[in-house]
Amino acid sequence: MAEGGPGAISLRAIAREMGMTAGAIYGYYATRDDLVSTLIADVYTSLVDALEAARDAVPADDPAGRVLAWATMHRSWAIANPEGFRLIYGDPVPGYQPPAGGPAAEAEHRACAGLTGLVSDAWRAVGPHLADGGYQWSDFDPHLAGLVREEFPELPPEAVAVSLRMWGRMHGLVSLEVYGHLRAQAQDPARLYLNEMLDLIRSLGLTPLDLSAS
Repeated sequence: MAEGGPGAISLRAIAREMGMTAGAIYGYYATRDDLVSTLIADVYTSLVDALEAARDAVPADDPAGRVLAWATMHRSWAIANPEGFRLIYGDPVPGYQPPAGGPAAEAEHRACAGLTGLVSDAWRAVGPHLADGGYQWSDFDPHLAGLVREEFPELPPEAVAVSLRMWGRMHGLVSLEVYGHLRAQAQDPARLYLNEMLDLIRSLGLTPLDLSAS
């Protein structure tokens, strides 16, 4: 995958690299799709582990700093693991059919809960500043709305919109950078991303307690 992208994944190629016969590797994975699903879950889990660790290294009384830590790690991980990023969020593996519920349901749930948790922390600090979208729970996917209402019962439906908008701003510039669309336009993508995240934090009505590490 690192050499040829997600489309290069095949059981035969992996068996050849491991000095195994193609038939032998089928003893571990019944199909290539099983292998791809396991790979996606492993890669996504490594990303979420890194995001949660970065967030938890910041004190709970600094919600802005925790947002910044999560966002900064999102970019750092993506730049260090571009093919993994593409596997999770971008390039589909040709012919791959994901299992029901998706290949990385647990990691996806953790990522969603992590982002919503960041919004929940901000809501306690500046909730009235954010609750201005006029959203209803029916405006969102029922499964997503149900998860948020179960895990964060104190949040109104506007919080889901804030979470999605926050995710879009964190993810957008990273995607452009990973796919090479910023190389000709920006000499310092890291600075561009940091400024975007600081603007995001200000839009939440928050101020980081300590930007010295950023």
